[in-house]
Amino acid sequence: MLTGFNRSLKRLFDICAAFFGLIVLSPIFLVLVVLVRRSSPGGALFLQERVGRFEVPFVCIKFRTMAAGSPNVGSHDAASSWITPLGRKLRAYKLDELPQLINVLRGEMSFVGPRPCLPTQHDVILARRKRKVFSVRPGITGLAQLQGIDMSTPETLAEVDARYIQKAGFWQDMILVISTLAGRGTGDAAPK
Repeated sequence: MLTGFNRSLKRLFDICAAFFGLIVLSPIFLVLVVLVRRSSPGGALFLQERVGRFEVPFVCIKFRTMAAGSPNVGSHDAASSWITPLGRKLRAYKLDELPQLINVLRGEMSFVGPRPCLPTQHDVILARRKRKVFSVRPGITGLAQLQGIDMSTPETLAEVDARYIQKAGFWQDMILVISTLAGRGTGDAAPK
């Protein structure tokens, strides 16, 4: 469980790392904006309402990986034909997640936490509500994602999310961030 000190340390890390990441990665952002715009019709960014801490909705920012006009569904429900060729590459290297650094800086997300669900994923919301998963900020990466558990199994997902919250600490988060950067994790992946 995150104590006051650990919670403050986690937030300080989130702010510093997101700010530094946005500055250092800004050239990559610009290149990706151009590539996404050129690869298929539509904007470079994908904005989607998600459920945040205390069930407060927020707009999650990602690079667009699907064709413009694709249905607004969770990744596990997305048809592989909706994903653009560039989108597959962005997802494979998790580059579509980079704009979420803005969400982290704004305090809507953390680097590590339960992945944010859609307001329409009622089974996920009920399972998480029962286990008090919404007591923490959602994350860009999380324990369930690294274990390959996605939102298609709401009860299992909520159990792993709750286990993360019970054991949460700054150093555990660092291990999860490093594991993500090393390429582990397949949760929330669209079908291939």
